[in-house]
Amino acid sequence: MTARPTGLGYYFEDLEVGMSADLLKTVMSNDVVGFAQLSGDTNPVHLSDHFAARTPFRGRIAHGLYTASLISALLGTKLPGPGAIYLEQSLHFRAPVRIGDVIRAYVEVKELDAEKNRVQLACECVVDAKTVLDGEATVLVPSKNKPA
Repeated sequence: MTARPTGLGYYFEDLEVGMSADLLKTVMSNDVVGFAQLSGDTNPVHLSDHFAARTPFRGRIAHGLYTASLISALLGTKLPGPGAIYLEQSLHFRAPVRIGDVIRAYVEVKELDAEKNRVQLACECVVDAKTVLDGEATVLVPSKNKPA
């Protein structure tokens, strides 16, 4: 299994069920503020210590889709990598992610559809050995043998 030339990710034919990749990311306050600005989601549970202290979370939490964006980062940079096209994503938010948490995002190839060059991957984000998000993604992957 080798990546495509010049680090452009994997071709469909190089993928196998069970292949996996992960990344670690520490959630910083400026990440959450930046995500709020980018997305327009300015819910004070993400931005205001005073407001968030009065919620069941007892403090600020990161946006769920900020956490999910780490899965997108993995799919687009590591597995399958550049050239992969996101087609579908299911997400289950299991627990809040807080400022300062270290998230381990993980994807694993679960199924290959050679007729359509599609890959189904299991996705998970974990903080302190606790799953905070899981789901599945489907991506279209470039082929060595046939044009997109």
